[in-house]
Amino acid sequence: MSAADPSGGSLGDGPSGRTRPGGPERVPVRPDLAEVEPYGAPQLDVAVRLNTNETAEPPPPGYLAEVGRRIQGLELNRYPDRGVRELRRALGHRLGLPTERVWAANGSNEILQQLLQAYGGPDRLALGVRPGYSMYPELCRTSLTPMREVDLDVGFQLTPAVAAEAVATHDPDLILLPTPNNPVGTPVSHETIRALHDGSRALVVVDEAYIEFADDHLAALPLLDELPRLVIVRTLSKAFRLAGLRLGYLLGPTWVVDDVQKVRLPYHLDAVKQVAGLVALEQEASFLEHRRRIASERERVAAAVSPREDVEVFPSAANFVLIRTGVEDLFDRLLAQGVLVRDFSRQPRLEGCVRVTIGTEAENDAFLAALERALA
Repeated sequence: MSAADPSGGSLGDGPSGRTRPGGPERVPVRPDLAEVEPYGAPQLDVAVRLNTNETAEPPPPGYLAEVGRRIQGLELNRYPDRGVRELRRALGHRLGLPTERVWAANGSNEILQQLLQAYGGPDRLALGVRPGYSMYPELCRTSLTPMREVDLDVGFQLTPAVAAEAVATHDPDLILLPTPNNPVGTPVSHETIRALHDGSRALVVVDEAYIEFADDHLAALPLLDELPRLVIVRTLSKAFRLAGLRLGYLLGPTWVVDDVQKVRLPYHLDAVKQVAGLVALEQEASFLEHRRRIASERERVAAAVSPREDVEVFPSAANFVLIRTGVEDLFDRLLAQGVLVRDFSRQPRLEGCVRVTIGTEAENDAFLAALERALA
C-alpha cells in the first residue's frame, strides 16, 4: 500500500515515485518545434575532422599563458562588465569605429539571434539566400520570424539584378546575407549589397564569418558609412582559431547597438571571455598569420580535385571547398576511412555535395587520398 500524498495523490507510482493528479506527465514542446532536430554537425572521434570549418592550428604560443595570467586578477564573485565596454572599444579601435557602433556576444550566432529578436517576429519577414547558412532558418523559427529565400544562380552567385528583384517581390524587414557564403564559399559583391539595401527598407545583415580568408576588397566594412541600414557580423571562431571561445561581434549604426541591448540577457558575456577576447586582439598579427597557409592549401586541394571529370569543385573565398560527385554515399565512404566532412548531398540545390574544411597539410593529404579511394 503506497503512502498518502498530502495533495491527495499516491506516492510510489510513476517514474519518480509520485503520481501527479489532474495533469500530464510532461508539457508538450511548441508545435512548430515538435519535429525539429537539434542543430549541429556530427562530433565524432575520427582521425581527420574537416566538417565544421574550425581552424586546425591552435592559438599562437603564449596566448593561453597570457589569458591565464590576466584572469588571476578577476573578481569572479562579481558580475562582469554588462556593457562589454573594454572589448568593444578594442574591437572598434581595430576597425576604425567608435565603441558605440560595436557589440559583442557569445559567437556570431548569438548576435544573429539578438538581431532577430529585436527586428524579427511574427509580423516581420526575413529574406535569405539558397544555398545559405543552415542556421538562419532555425533562428527564424525560434524567433517566430517568417523567412523567404531567393535562389543563387548556377554558379552560386547573387547578382545585383536578382537581389533587386527579390527585395521588390518580398519587401523584407531583415536580410540575412552570408559572404563568403556558407556552405558554397562564394563572396557577395558590394554592388549586390547596395542593391539589397537601396531597393528595400530592410536591415541588411552581412554575415562575414569567413571574411578574413577572402581578399580584403571583398569586406563590406567600407560600406558602413554609405549604407545607413547595414550591419556586419563577424566572429573569432574561424580565422582567429578560437571556435572554443564562442565570441562574435557586430559593426553597425549606434541605434542597432542600442536596440540589441534591449533583448540581450543580463551579463551575457562572462568576464573570462572578455579578457580572452582582448588578449586575442592584442595578438592579432600572430593569430592571423596562418591565413596565407589556409588560402594556399585551399587552392592546392581544389587544384588536385578539379581535373577529375567525376568531381565538380566550386570556387571558394573561405576556409573550405564545396565539391559535387555522383557518389551518393561519399560521406560514408570517407568516414569509413577516418575522414569526416559535412554532408549536404540531400539539401536543395546541393544534391551530391559535401563541404570540406581546409585543415593542415597532412589532413588535406588524408582527405585527397580518401577521396581517390572513395571514387575509384
